Amino acid sequence: MKGTYYVVKGTYEITAGTTKVVYHIGKFTYKAVKAPMEWAFVNEDIETIDGLPPKEALKQGRVRNSPYVVKGKTYYPMSIEKAKTYEEIGVASWYGYETLRTKGGRMTANGEVFDPRQFTAAHKYLPLPSHVMVTNLENDQWVIVRVNDRGPFPSDYNPSSGDRIIDVSEGAAKRLGFHKKGLARVKVEAIELKEER
Repeated sequence: MKGTYYVVKGTYEITAGTTKVVYHIGKFTYKAVKAPMEWAFVNEDIETIDGLPPKEALKQGRVRNSPYVVKGKTYYPMSIEKAKTYEEIGVASWYGYETLRTKGGRMTANGEVFDPRQFTAAHKYLPLPSHVMVTNLENDQWVIVRVNDRGPFPSDYNPSSGDRIIDVSEGAAKRLGFHKKGLARVKVEAIELKEER
């Protein structure tokens, strides 16, 4: 585990059936907004979560670390306990710019509004949500991201894309300095969060 970071609570509001939480970790600000259930997922390849249609699993609160199926392959997320010591080096990519052009909005695998400008990420095995520190090993830039989506998965035209360990949002890729490059070698580390008193 990289270290302990203190969470400073911000605002909590409910508007027209949407819940929004704003909080701070160190110098970073995060917004978690519950998406309307009629929105499509960012990753529409998720077939089932815990044996249920994805939106039904969301309604039942069975998404955090439940197994899920993408293109016929079952993925088994790690336990919350195992996630506390997670650390991995590999390739990161970024995603989501295209969602800004879609009508309405898109939701992440855990039912949050996807905003590519926020510091968020997709991971195949971490519980949702989780927070990890991502460090670009090519320039030592780092950011703490909220993992609230699933991926990256192999694409039909590039099967090796599924070998990447994390997909960060466009905002996180800019902070990490690989937005224009597209890919970067990174270190992903679990962090411990404690509420500031």
